[in-house]
Amino acid sequence: MAVKKIDKRQKDNFNKAATHPLQTWEWGEFRKETGNEIVRLGLFENNKLESSAQLTLHGLPGLKNLKIGALIRGPRPKKELLLALKDLAKEENLIFIKMEPNIKKDKTYINNLESEGAVPGKTLFTPTTFWIDLTKDEEEMMADFHSKTRYNIRYAKRKGVDVKIDNSDEAFERYIELTSKTVDRQEFYAHTEHYHRLMWKHLHKDMVKRGKEPIARILTARYKGEILTTWILFVWHGFLYYPYGASTLKHRNVQANNLIMWEAIRYGKKMGLKTFDLWGREEGKGFTRFKEGYNPKVVEFIGTWDLVTSPLYYPYRIAEKTRWAYLRLQAKLGFTKPKF
Repeated sequence: MAVKKIDKRQKDNFNKAATHPLQTWEWGEFRKETGNEIVRLGLFENNKLESSAQLTLHGLPGLKNLKIGALIRGPRPKKELLLALKDLAKEENLIFIKMEPNIKKDKTYINNLESEGAVPGKTLFTPTTFWIDLTKDEEEMMADFHSKTRYNIRYAKRKGVDVKIDNSDEAFERYIELTSKTVDRQEFYAHTEHYHRLMWKHLHKDMVKRGKEPIARILTARYKGEILTTWILFVWHGFLYYPYGASTLKHRNVQANNLIMWEAIRYGKKMGLKTFDLWGREEGKGFTRFKEGYNPKVVEFIGTWDLVTSPLYYPYRIAEKTRWAYLRLQAKLGFTKPKF
């Protein structure tokens, strides 16, 4: 197996091999416009592209010549890929490469990572997620939901909540507005408005202009003509994903959020998709409990690994841990507040 850099001429084949929306060519172009360097690699078997790997490179403040790499939701960490990543690290002055492969927990690949010097790292994505099987019929799925979830879905329908795919500018601007309000209300750190606008440009608008099926779509829930909830959905290689969402506290009693999840499931089924990935799971969190009402399967991934490629890695980890402790303290004392 050979590992080579990929150029634009191989864009379509690269996408065919991409394991996740975050590994698509369009996602790379989006991240490039946010300021990241992008490196794309292909793993070739008998001159045929077998899998692809897209890395983002991130500079370190105050350290001009040093960077870190990130290979998020990438392919299986085969030995050949890990060796190629080590070579890339030397070429690009990377002190480590953060890896979160898009595969379930597997001892063989954990052994590969450990044998090449990778160590468990600070997570970006949660190590477990929820999957919903979209191949079941609707009646069977509904019967498996928690009774309260079923009741809320039916109640929202009775109240006249209307859920539909709406990729209009109005729906996107409402998504931005609701996300901003959600950040202010819940005081959590989210991607910036600029980030979301660029994401929508690359994963929806530009793809539609090129006559391609977009990766990103908007699902809205309206009540009495007002959009109460907006979700961004990704569609890729048989999977439906739910990466972003925002809602208002107004009319919470009509249970729009329960109905929008059900209609997202029905949308995935209508599209002929096989699996709905709910994009993460955190024990004890309110939204995790919300997702559990739909009887999803818990899936455990191989986890987060840092492929160490420089002796500066461990000083970096100490400095990063100190930095985050300081930021958390600042937030706790009220000196800083999340901004959208």
